[in-house]
Amino acid sequence: MEKERIVIIAGPTASGKSALAIDLALEFNGEIISADSMQVFKRMDIGTAKPSREDMRRVPHHLIDIVEPNEGYTVARFRGDAITAITGIRSRGRNPVVIGGTGLYIKALAQGLFPGPKADPDLRKTLGKESIDALYERLKQIDPEAAASIHPNNRVRVIRAIEVYVLTGTPVSTFRKVHGFRDELFECLKIGLDCPREALYKRIDERVDKMIEAGLPEETKRLFDAGFGWDLKPMLGLGYKEMAMFLRGECALPEAVALLKRNTRRYAKRQLTWFKGDPEIKWFPPEEKEGIFEAVKGHLR
Repeated sequence: MEKERIVIIAGPTASGKSALAIDLALEFNGEIISADSMQVFKRMDIGTAKPSREDMRRVPHHLIDIVEPNEGYTVARFRGDAITAITGIRSRGRNPVVIGGTGLYIKALAQGLFPGPKADPDLRKTLGKESIDALYERLKQIDPEAAASIHPNNRVRVIRAIEVYVLTGTPVSTFRKVHGFRDELFECLKIGLDCPREALYKRIDERVDKMIEAGLPEETKRLFDAGFGWDLKPMLGLGYKEMAMFLRGECALPEAVALLKRNTRRYAKRQLTWFKGDPEIKWFPPEEKEGIFEAVKGHLR
């Protein structure tokens, strides 16, 4: 039985994914599914660069504003929600266009998830008391292959990898090899947007400036005043973490803005490293719309 065909737009932050996805959806009778681990959260609009209300009126969007910042949202839940959204879109005779920069979300949707153990809250609480440096050193000892694939500052993924080993006695890298991410439900066309480094960094700086002008510091304060503490996982995301430093008086606003630009550039670099490791992605410059449209047309036929 032929698999459903979907289009996936991937790439680093500020590379032009959102504008391209809207153009593709309008051209090919599509609806957009967000594969962004921050856009799922309500109230967090400016810092997550959500599409405008006008854009969401022009094209239906899915998996945006679906949970509160203090609710958990997992990769497994994303995959289930995305599959449900794709089924609904196809039932309407339309084409799903998945867009996002969260590499693990895209990989889980396209290739499935390995059947690891359920989370252990007590173990996570214990591990959470250790420094990230100590945790990462521990991971290097028990699973050097997994450590090599995880950024040393990614506390969530480091703790999960240790958790899998402690609960099962098997390294998470072994689980991944055995499973092989072979649960492929869809025929995917993966398109990656690749800007020259200088152009991408300029886009990032301009986006951050627009976020500040749009009221990112005020949005961050509203979230805190609504009871979402500084140590909440979404509040430690890009933009909110730096604005929290400013709001707590730890630095001046220009310093927080400079830090946000630097951290966003580093994040974009990590995104590129992840996506460049996927041989199925077809890379295009953002301005090469004709080639992208031809690829999508051929895929959807």
